[in-house]
Amino acid sequence: MWSVNYAVAKLAPGILSPHVLALGRWFLAGVIVAFIARGELWRERQSTLKAWRQYLVLGTLGMLFCGAWVYWAAETTTAVNIALIYAASPVLITLGAVIGLKEAFSLKQCTGVFLALLGVLHVVVKGQWAALSEVVWVLGDGIIVIAMISWAGYALLLKKWASPLSSTARLAATCMGGSVVLLPFAASEWFYATHSEWSNAATVLVLLAAVFPGVGAYLAYSFCQKTLGASRVATSLYLGPLYGSLVGWSLLGEPLGWHHAIGAALILPGIYLACQKA
Repeated sequence: MWSVNYAVAKLAPGILSPHVLALGRWFLAGVIVAFIARGELWRERQSTLKAWRQYLVLGTLGMLFCGAWVYWAAETTTAVNIALIYAASPVLITLGAVIGLKEAFSLKQCTGVFLALLGVLHVVVKGQWAALSEVVWVLGDGIIVIAMISWAGYALLLKKWASPLSSTARLAATCMGGSVVLLPFAASEWFYATHSEWSNAATVLVLLAAVFPGVGAYLAYSFCQKTLGASRVATSLYLGPLYGSLVGWSLLGEPLGWHHAIGAALILPGIYLACQKA
């Protein structure tokens, strides 16, 4: 579900600006999950309102920096650079979980993280490791570095800050926090920057981004992290480039190669090892 966002990011330029797309994605996702969890949100309204600062912080990290800014960076940098930089995110989450949250992490799990990281890099460079020396870094890469660090912060704070809410209700509150943060940026783009008129294609992109990488992926990630811990679940992010390739092949007609198969042969066993109990 998360990998659908790769296709959305590639199709969005010329149809929707970054912050407008992110606001549409997260406001719609928030409405959907708020409707599902409406009873719980009403019962826990006082505790939710007391924690409003947490939801603004989570919304800033997870929906502004890791949402709109990734779309923004994609206008100036390449998918290869984005994937390379984001490959460091699970490592940061694992280190933060082990050091800050005192989660156990064994040598076997460390081996799994290394194998998965190796597989991701093999997919990203398409099996041509010499291509790493030809990577050119631009401003958009700095934006992705901020987004990558922000995602690690989002994942760790989600685990650190205890909440009486279920994963669904908590996502609804976070989406509303993110929408509040995104609103002035989206309004600025819409009223003061050159953009295309709203179209059916824009509606489809917002719906796709809200339902799959929005509601579906975030709910699954939150539930799994609450159940398994931040360090073990972080490694699942290494599936992104692999599944992203499958989405690109099935939806965008992008070709698959042997580097995808070799990457999968490293990523899948690596995640299996990383998800074992310490």
